[in-house]
Amino acid sequence: MRFIRDLKEIGAKDIQIAGGKGANLGELIRIGMPVPEGFVISAQAFERFLKETDTEAEIQTRWDKINIGDVESIEEASEIIRSLILGGRFPEDFGDEILHAFDQLGARYVAVRSSATAEDTKIDSWAGELETYLNTTKEDLLENIKRCWASLYTPRAIFYRFGRKLDHKPIFERQRENGGERGETRILVAVVVQKMIQSEVSGVCFTVHPVTKDQDQMLIEACWGLGEILVSGQITPDSYVITKRSFRILDVNNNLQERMIVSGGEKTQAIPVPKFKREKQKLMGAQIGELAKLCIKIEDHFKDPQDVEWALAQGKFHILQSRLITTL
Repeated sequence: MRFIRDLKEIGAKDIQIAGGKGANLGELIRIGMPVPEGFVISAQAFERFLKETDTEAEIQTRWDKINIGDVESIEEASEIIRSLILGGRFPEDFGDEILHAFDQLGARYVAVRSSATAEDTKIDSWAGELETYLNTTKEDLLENIKRCWASLYTPRAIFYRFGRKLDHKPIFERQRENGGERGETRILVAVVVQKMIQSEVSGVCFTVHPVTKDQDQMLIEACWGLGEILVSGQITPDSYVITKRSFRILDVNNNLQERMIVSGGEKTQAIPVPKFKREKQKLMGAQIGELAKLCIKIEDHFKDPQDVEWALAQGKFHILQSRLITTL
């Protein structure tokens, strides 16, 4: 089995290989969206890693001891399971294959993103549950891939998985019980590796207004620098309300931003926004319209309202991911 796939090879039917995020990115490339180049380390690679490091059985033992009503039980299991994964040794041949794929990208820095096989569906969004590592170098790549795998077992992710009946049972064991109809789903994590976009402006676009739920309006939120400062709720972004088909701007809410997150070598760092930009509108009218048209094309393709992450660098928009809006 091929454990590494170019994003251009991936499509909507490949969720069990590339996870929801990876499958959606591949689908976006197919419809001509400006998605950063990259590749996917398949969910089956995670299975191979667990087997070759002999951690599968130990993880299962720890999982079975979790008492979801006991916070200490969840935290203890989380710490032990993540330590097992992070302490596991990468199979040498597989590690070399990943590093070769990195070299082929021709990028100094990449973004490394978790992509769960039950992610970005109509009922399981996993938004914010799993880890992303920005400005990853070749030296840090294999370690950050393991960190993405391990993030499937953070206390928050464990609690979410119990609530959604996304268990850790091995596939063969699940099939033996009740004819394979226990109603629980095996979940794995693929990892998406993409060229890092050092965005001047970034944000999200909701193709249906998430607050009013008006089907004829879109909402764009924008901030200076990388989007992590917006996602983490550290600032109040600009917001622009647009009509869905005529792309008329109905409302512009421009907000002061004093700090932004930027690339600082191999790490991201928060720095002051230059004074002349602090009260400046992040996107102008033509840019708002251009981005809105891209996002409507995405919604039309997936046939459902979308939550789209985007970045603007050197005058060009990049689509970083798109998922269904599950809160509607």
